[in-house]
Amino acid sequence: MTGIKGPAIFLAQFLADEAPFNRLDTMAQWAASLGYKGIQVPTSDSQFFDLKKAAESQAYCDDVRGICAEAGVEITELSTHLQGQLVAVHPAYDELFDNFAPAALAGNPKARTEWAIDQLKLAAKASQRLGLKAHATFSGALLWHLVYPWPQRPAGLVEQGFAELARRWRPILDAFDEADVDLCYEIHPGEDLHDGASFERFLAAVDNHPRANILFDPSHFVLQQLDYLDFIDRYHDRIRMFHVKDAEFNPNGRSGVYGGYEDWVNRPGRFRSLGDGQVDFKAIFSKLTQYDFKGWAVLEWECCLKDAEQGAAEGAAFIKERMITKAARSFDDFAGGNTSEARNRRILGLSD
Repeated sequence: MTGIKGPAIFLAQFLADEAPFNRLDTMAQWAASLGYKGIQVPTSDSQFFDLKKAAESQAYCDDVRGICAEAGVEITELSTHLQGQLVAVHPAYDELFDNFAPAALAGNPKARTEWAIDQLKLAAKASQRLGLKAHATFSGALLWHLVYPWPQRPAGLVEQGFAELARRWRPILDAFDEADVDLCYEIHPGEDLHDGASFERFLAAVDNHPRANILFDPSHFVLQQLDYLDFIDRYHDRIRMFHVKDAEFNPNGRSGVYGGYEDWVNRPGRFRSLGDGQVDFKAIFSKLTQYDFKGWAVLEWECCLKDAEQGAAEGAAFIKERMITKAARSFDDFAGGNTSEARNRRILGLSD
């Protein structure tokens, strides 16, 4: 069987107040009815999934796993995207990112950061109790407002920013190492880890920590005009998670990569439902299979045009059709023969 598992679906974009999107059990049933085998679970809403209880109670985790199994799916990974963002926030973004934390922490960046770090450590333990091997998050950003160097960045500023980012994440990475779970940063604009070069800086700053790994999402490479296939070649040994998300980039004389402050539907770079964008998923699945990626292929639905439920309904079949069963033997084995050192020497024309 293929090393890639799936299809799976990230539930965050589908959460809502109405059934079946307001409870884990009914969402698991909904996902299974569409053909998904796994669900990636957000942890920012304790009514949906209680992260603290999962970290403290094996019985709670066993119950959650049983609910999912009864529905016909399994949890692929947990996600702390929102909490991870809050590990590092520049003051310019304080008010906007207060929405990601409990209301009682609003206006208190220090307490908010401490809460976020604690949430990540809870996620490490919860993942361990659930028997998971990878976890999804964001890195946060201290430097994003400096991404375009005007005015020029003072010497040493970037290095100092990454040293601070590493200082905050190192204890979290150690907690994930203790739990035997890989911490996978989604490489994403708005984060200090937004491309290969920035990930390399962070990796060096945390001394190549074995748990500092990558959630690969090609849609963010399309919007940045990065080569996502070359990225796999370069960083495949750190890619432990995969979001199957589509995008397109159609620049014009009015707007390009930066988008001109336009709404999503009017930007040259737009997220699209699977199959409606420009990502070459056949090539991606081939690359990941070549490098023996053994994680889940997880649909992350985001589209500026297509309805969420339609995107979800189409996604399982799209992923399933592109999954590859890796060949167990070479296609030309039938033409081979027995080998030995003496025979090889004769074929090379070497005398005894």
